[in-house]
Amino acid sequence: MDATDDTRLLASARRALEVEARALQALVPRLDAAFARACRLCLDCPGRVVVTGMGKSGHIAGKIAATLASTGTPAFFLHPAEAGHGDLGMITRSDVVLALSNSGETAELVLLLPHLKRLDVPLIVMSGRPNSTLARAAHVSLDVSVPEEACPLNLAPTASTTATLAMGDALAVALLEARGFTREEFARAHPGGTLGRKLLLHVQDLMRTGAALPRVGPDEPLSAGLMEMSRKGLGMTVIVAPDERILGVFTDGDLRRALDRQINVHDTTMRAVMTEGGRRIGPHELAAEAVHLMEVHRITALPVADAQGRLVGALNVHDLMRAGVV
Repeated sequence: MDATDDTRLLASARRALEVEARALQALVPRLDAAFARACRLCLDCPGRVVVTGMGKSGHIAGKIAATLASTGTPAFFLHPAEAGHGDLGMITRSDVVLALSNSGETAELVLLLPHLKRLDVPLIVMSGRPNSTLARAAHVSLDVSVPEEACPLNLAPTASTTATLAMGDALAVALLEARGFTREEFARAHPGGTLGRKLLLHVQDLMRTGAALPRVGPDEPLSAGLMEMSRKGLGMTVIVAPDERILGVFTDGDLRRALDRQINVHDTTMRAVMTEGGRRIGPHELAAEAVHLMEVHRITALPVADAQGRLVGALNVHDLMRAGVV
């Protein structure tokens, strides 16, 4: 493929993005009282938002339903072709239906209108034709029309599906803010995602405890501390008093400084080479806070202390990486 072909490909791509960008910009002045009514219907809904659409609109409907559900508005996708074969029972009188159709004349959706009227279910329609059958039947009609598709043939749903998706995102975001939906609630809906792990995992969920903790007394020789570091594999050992109160820590950095002083590892006590106090974290802190402390202070491990300063656990950067917090 020569440079001319590359130029033509890039020009086509730029044109497509420019067409879609104009389609999105055109939505902004259409956000009016009708959009606010659609939000009110969803906020007042005691059931779920049932999102439906055929073909490409169906794919967009599925994404909108997923976005609503993950941001505090219970929702699910209903395939309109399956609705007439039993799935219509998924819609209850306490629900709201959000129907997507660029033409506003999708046969499978039009066939649902008598059933929705019988159930007295509020209907929100996103359509590219405000005077279409679906738009006229809706309690609220949202105009997502576009002057042209990004497809040079003006046939393939491109700009129109992008505009519909963006309107769905706008609806989800408006509802999210109206409900006061928090980061913690989002995390609970996404426990397997990175944000969920950062906001839901606490230090006590990841820390090592019991015999896995590297600990020595302050009067034990440095050689004992080195053996403890080697056995426990955390890259540090914690120096504790008889009551388990943390007195200090000894890390690889402390070892390098001790070796520079050419000390005797058998005669030198841990008290003489430890970093007094040292960084630590509480068991109820978020694991993300442990990551923050390690990054700020350029360390790779942390002892975990209770409110009285006693050693109750320890973790290192590898524990955080395995949990997906880093």
